[in-house]
Amino acid sequence: YEICLSDWSSDVCSSDLGATTMFHAFDNAGPDRQISRPEWMALLARAPQDLLDGALLVHMGMPPLWLRKPETGLMMVQGRAGGTGERFNLGEITVTRCALRLAADAPVGVAWVLGRSHRQAQMAAVADALLQDPAQRERLEAQLLMPVRQYLQDLKTQRHERAQTTKVDFLTVAREAGGDDEGDEA
Repeated sequence: YEICLSDWSSDVCSSDLGATTMFHAFDNAGPDRQISRPEWMALLARAPQDLLDGALLVHMGMPPLWLRKPETGLMMVQGRAGGTGERFNLGEITVTRCALRLAADAPVGVAWVLGRSHRQAQMAAVADALLQDPAQRERLEAQLLMPVRQYLQDLKTQRHERAQTTKVDFLTVAREAGGDDEGDEA
């Protein structure tokens, strides 16, 4: 399936982004490859609150200059069978977004996160603003983005292991069923 997120101002589909960019590069920084803003924003959107707080608490001394205070709304999630079929609506998801500056001349930090947490959106936007400063990027890569990547990898592994417990080997089931039938005929 292809997944699309739609709201009143944009329509972004997985087919609009390279599959490698969307599903691989965000979670797997290559060796000696500098992370791009779309990649770190994808990580920040999925970062748990405690990792954001731990890495960014020292930067929360002064209130941000809000360009858009955190606001919560709905986005339509769409799917497309096989990546070529007609789009269909899967349902709506709740998202929170915001935009801020840490100082009048500082870069704009933007964030979109799933759910209703205004604090998580604010912290992700603070991280986005700080990561645009080359002097902060290396430290935040080590203190925030690497732990987020590890958290997401651990979460993926847990989900995979949980799914594996429900795996059925149909060939074995067929053999077992066939073995019982042969015993009944004799």
